[in-house]
Amino acid sequence: MDGERGCGREGMAKPTFVEAAKVWTTLGVLSFGGPAGQIALMQRMLIDERHWLTQDEFLHALNVCMLLPGPEATQLATYAGWRLHGWRGGLTAGLLFVLPGALVILLLSMLYAAYGQLPLVASLFFGIKAAVLAIVVEALLKVARRALKLTSDWWIAAAAFAALFLFKIPFPVVVFAAGLLGSFRTSPTGAIASEAPGPQHVWTVLTALAWGVLWLGPVAPLILLLGPHHVFSAVALFFSKLAVVTFGGAYAVLAYMAQQAVETYGWLSASEMIDGLGLAETTPGPLILVTEFVAYLAGHWLAGGVMGGIAAAAVALGVTFTPTFLMIFTAAPYIERLRTLPWLAGALSAITAAVVGVILNLTVWFAVHVLFGRMHEVMFGPIRATLPDIASARLWSILLLLFAGLLLFGLRLGIAWTLVISAGLGLAIQSLS
Repeated sequence: MDGERGCGREGMAKPTFVEAAKVWTTLGVLSFGGPAGQIALMQRMLIDERHWLTQDEFLHALNVCMLLPGPEATQLATYAGWRLHGWRGGLTAGLLFVLPGALVILLLSMLYAAYGQLPLVASLFFGIKAAVLAIVVEALLKVARRALKLTSDWWIAAAAFAALFLFKIPFPVVVFAAGLLGSFRTSPTGAIASEAPGPQHVWTVLTALAWGVLWLGPVAPLILLLGPHHVFSAVALFFSKLAVVTFGGAYAVLAYMAQQAVETYGWLSASEMIDGLGLAETTPGPLILVTEFVAYLAGHWLAGGVMGGIAAAAVALGVTFTPTFLMIFTAAPYIERLRTLPWLAGALSAITAAVVGVILNLTVWFAVHVLFGRMHEVMFGPIRATLPDIASARLWSILLLLFAGLLLFGLRLGIAWTLVISAGLGLAIQSLS
C-alpha cells in the first residue's frame, strides 16, 4: 500500500521521497500562524510553487479534513504526504509538520516553568506574526479566486463567515449546513472520475486497529499502574477525549480546554494558560500544541519537575496526534473516490465555498489579535461579534504588516526571507520601545 499515489498524472510533478521530506521539514519549521497560516503555506509550497497536487485535489482534501475531528492542517499535510508516497510519505509529512513546533514548545515550556515569562521570545515573534498575517491574506485571496466558481458559492462563503463571526454558530453546524445545501445542487465540475485504485477494506480495518493500539495501548497501563487520578493518567484521558471532539480545529475547543485545565484539573493558572496560548500562536506548528505546554506544566508541578514535565508532554503529544494518523490513513483511500458521487461532489463543492468563509473568519480573528491590544464583544439580539478597540491599535504591527506585504507581494521575496526580515525588525522595534 506504499505506492506513489497521485503521481505520474499528466502535467504534475513527481518528487522523490527525499525531495518531499525536505519540503515537509521546511513546512514544519515555517508553519506559523495557526491553521490559516499553515493552509496558506501549503497552498503556496505544494500547489503554486511545486504543483505536486492539483488545486481541486488540495481543496477536496481540505474539505474532508475540515469534517474530521483534530487539527485540520496536520491532517492535510499527512494526506498530502500519503498522496505522494503512501503511508511512509504520510507519516513523514505528519511527523515533520508537528515535531519542529513540538520541540520549540517543549523548550519554551521548560524555560517558562523555570524563569516565568519570556520577553525575548515575545519580541522575536512580534514581527513574525505580522508577516504571517500577510501570508494568510495572500492565501485567502488565492483560495477564494479558485474555489468560488458560482454566484451561489460567494453567498455560501459569506453566510459561513457571518455564521461564525457574527452569530458564533458552531463550526460543525456551518459545514453540515453547507454540505446539505450543496447536495441538492449540481457541482460546478460535476462528479470526477477517480484514478485512485479501489480501497482494500481488510487493509483499512487492519490500519485502524494498528493505529488504535498505538493510540490507546499506552493509556491503559498508565491507568492500571498509576490509577486514573494520577497526573499522567489524567493527561492521557483528557487529551484523548479532546482529540475526538475537536471539530473545527483548535480554535473550536481552546476555550473548553482552558476552562478544564485551569478550573477542573488545576494544572495551571489562568494567566499561565493565556501565556501558553500566546506561545502556541507565535511558534511554528499546529495551535493544538498548546496541549503540550499545559501537560508539561501539569507534569512539572505535580510529578517531579523537569522529567515529570517531559513525560507528561510526551503523553499529551501521543494521544493528541496519533488519532490524526488513524483517521487519515483509514480515510485516505476513500477520499478521492468520494468525488465520484454526484450528490457528494455537489456537497463538497459547497463545503469548499464555506471553507473560504472559515478561512476568512480565522484571518479576521488572527488580524484582530495581531493589530490590536484590546477586544470587546458586541451583543445585539442574536449577534455576538468580537470587535477590536480602535484606540488599542498597534501602529508598529500595522507598519510591519504593510512592510511584510511589500516584501511578499511587491518584491516577491518568498516566505522564508519575509519571516526572517520581519522577525529581525520586530526584535529591533521591541528592543527600542
